[in-house]
Amino acid sequence: MVDFLYMTWLGKPVWMWLGFHAVIFILLALDLGLLHRDKSREIGVKESLLLTAFYLTLGLIFGGWVWWYIGPQAGQEYLAGLIVEKSLSMDNVFVIAVIFGYLGIPRNAQHRVLLWGILAAIVLRGLMIGLGAALVHQAEWVLTIFAAFLIYAGIKMLVSGDEEEGENKSADRFTGFMRRHMRVTDELDGQKFTTRRPDPKTGKPVLWLTPLALALVLVNGADVIFAVDSVPAIFAITTDTYVVYTSNIFAILGLRALYFALAAMVDRFAYLKTALALILIFIGLKIVVADTFGLIEIQPWVALVVTVVLLAGGIVYSLWRTRGAAETPAALPQAPPQGLPQADAPRGRLGSSHG
Repeated sequence: MVDFLYMTWLGKPVWMWLGFHAVIFILLALDLGLLHRDKSREIGVKESLLLTAFYLTLGLIFGGWVWWYIGPQAGQEYLAGLIVEKSLSMDNVFVIAVIFGYLGIPRNAQHRVLLWGILAAIVLRGLMIGLGAALVHQAEWVLTIFAAFLIYAGIKMLVSGDEEEGENKSADRFTGFMRRHMRVTDELDGQKFTTRRPDPKTGKPVLWLTPLALALVLVNGADVIFAVDSVPAIFAITTDTYVVYTSNIFAILGLRALYFALAAMVDRFAYLKTALALILIFIGLKIVVADTFGLIEIQPWVALVVTVVLLAGGIVYSLWRTRGAAETPAALPQAPPQGLPQADAPRGRLGSSHG
């Protein structure tokens, strides 16, 4: 048994992988069983800020352990990866707000969608990171393709405008497809993803999907789209699969708490997209300049500092330019009246160019 624990898997001993997943399992168990036992309770902004700080602190503590045990370079790469992933997840928050607003998901039901969405995201990110690691280790030139994609994605974010209308059209097409091919109710049934209702043709009770199920599928779809940017971004910082995976998962863990902290202030972060675009472009150029052509050597701490400065600058500038909006903060989406067609549900704001 001891020999098995010290066997190498994806570049690290098995016990390091098992230990990390044990920590994640404990955190999710606490979240499910203790912190949110009352499903009807709404998560307030104060609580979400505390939870965000809690998950961020845990992520930084783990980064300190990586720095001490694996080495300073791995520690710097972990911190840079954590900050990049956390930064990109902030953009994801705004898209989730649009999804909830479009479907009219009330605040006290949003945390259920986000919890199951994060569980699915952990699995999906793990699969995508595993695929990315296999590609990178088989052919290093894949990093150059990642770099080109990141630069393209960053430029696209810079030149694109507000794409809330595009996101709503995508949601329209998806919900229309689901309603044509599956039984979907117009109204919620508490916090259930499915419910039993009479079949219009036979009158017999059959299984129906609720708007909460549609929200879960859309949230997971949005995460997959964001992973297409975020996974290449972190591989551009480090090719250590353990560092890539652990920093990614710790960034995802705090996403639910981050949503409730930021979704009510979406309009205050109007210029964050520019900062995120510059981060993607910088990371892509880092690969081209330092790795592909070897013109200069860029240390991990440089990428860390540049990422922090760009993110902090985007947040501070956004809050300063929109300081007048603080007097009338945007409310989180509430449920539409029962029976209201979903296309007429309240619409949210979008600060992203993804999708």
